[in-house]
Amino acid sequence: MPIVTIQVTREGSKPGQDSVTAEEKAQLIKGVSQVLLDVLNKPLDATFVVIEEVDTENWGWGGLPVQAFRRLRGSKSA
Repeated sequence: MPIVTIQVTREGSKPGQDSVTAEEKAQLIKGVSQVLLDVLNKPLDATFVVIEEVDTENWGWGGLPVQAFRRLRGSKSA
């Protein structure tokens, strides 16, 4: 019985979107479950997918809070 956990920041996958939509979550669950069926032959009804949304202030990258890292990366590409 596989259990897959997907963590995403609590912000949308599209610009201006506040959160991952229910439709996007359903697509993730379907897609991940299908991969486990295709690769490991795990039945869909034996696969559990958990999606955790994390506030951006609780997310870090490159030794910095994610917002600071994004600002730094943006200033370097300018």
